[in-house]
Amino acid sequence: MKVQVNNKEVEMTPASTLTQLAAQLGLPVQGIAIAVNNKMIPRTEWEKFSLQENDNLVIIKAACGG
Repeated sequence: MKVQVNNKEVEMTPASTLTQLAAQLGLPVQGIAIAVNNKMIPRTEWEKFSLQENDNLVIIKAACGG
């Protein structure tokens, strides 16, 4: 199945979870947030949150500075 991640198409196994997506993309364990279809998904729900075909994800990485 295909999902959009920060406006780029990513191929995923059907019924993949956010945890699996984070691993596939090599995302850091800390300092990121993921929104699916404009709804923030708490990290505690990533393991059970199944992605659907054509979901639109935004991944936000924390940055230090000011």
